[in-house]
Amino acid sequence: MARLLILTSQTDTEVLPALGLLQHRVRQVPARADQVMAGVEADVLVVDGRRDLASARALCKILHSGFAEIPLLLVLTEGGLSVVTSDWGVDDLLLDGVGPAELDARLRLCIGRTPAPTVASPLQTSGVTIDESSYSARVQGRPLDLTYKEFELLRFFVGNPGRVFTREQLLSEVWGYDYFGGTRTVDVHIRRLRAKLGDMEQLIVTIRNVGYRFNLAEEGTGEDA
Repeated sequence: MARLLILTSQTDTEVLPALGLLQHRVRQVPARADQVMAGVEADVLVVDGRRDLASARALCKILHSGFAEIPLLLVLTEGGLSVVTSDWGVDDLLLDGVGPAELDARLRLCIGRTPAPTVASPLQTSGVTIDESSYSARVQGRPLDLTYKEFELLRFFVGNPGRVFTREQLLSEVWGYDYFGGTRTVDVHIRRLRAKLGDMEQLIVTIRNVGYRFNLAEEGTGEDA
């Protein structure tokens, strides 16, 4: 018998009706990362992605970074299968109408093949340190108070120093395929991120008429504006 923690924003329907025919222990909580951060006693984490794929993707990535030792399952409708990629960090996908025999088998296999936890090495460049396991960032040893998207943006830059990215590329890589806002949101987040970097704001360089680049510390600010 496994312990399942289901994260969902829906209270009007059962996420996996087949669980009612099985003997697993199930607890359902709101679809927020802090529901897990407060302490988790679960053999499997289950994220409900039936109605809000964008929020499910963000939550899965957080849970994968912070709880890689616990299998992570994503529940979808059939229409959502075509958009999930490896960067979501999930171990398996389930259709919401899955039968009890298949569900039980998938749970057994997922739990059985969970690897031993490993500690990821922090990303470091130009005085910026990104710790993906704790979703924290530092600049020259000083902790940064970042929102989720600011953290994702900085992590992407630190992982790709010296490369120029258009606003459209940044939207695709950081906000994802399902973001329908304009490129202006990139400029807003860049401005906020620079303000939090303080004296190191020059690390993020504006390339006029193109986009942005994350400089290595020894490089000049070039076309920064």
